[in-house]
Amino acid sequence: MLELLRELPENVVGIFASGKVTADDYDSVFIPAIESALKVRGSVRLLYHLGPAITGFSLGAMWSDMKVGFVRRSAWEKVAIVTDVGWIASATRVFAITTPCPVKVFSNSQFGEAARWVAAP
Repeated sequence: MLELLRELPENVVGIFASGKVTADDYDSVFIPAIESALKVRGSVRLLYHLGPAITGFSLGAMWSDMKVGFVRRSAWEKVAIVTDVGWIASATRVFAITTPCPVKVFSNSQFGEAARWVAAP
């Protein structure tokens, strides 16, 4: 399940993931939030918090995640991934090499630091 994080600076799209994330979650929460930010600012700063209750992603969700990342490559300004899940942190670091913006991984205990980093100029 995905939900918007509301207590962030207006230049940051915040998404919180828990349970199993599906393609429907991307279609109903993630993609509309990204599209809205693009209309307002023309670029996206993303704080993606994969909380301690995350159990995984459907194949459709993983496909949607890759499509959003690659189709809008030039729109990403900064991305902060907050997670304690080892494979997600590792995969993020690998894909960060191909991303044309700063991408940083933070642990759940560093959520505040992640929010400050992604919002900072």
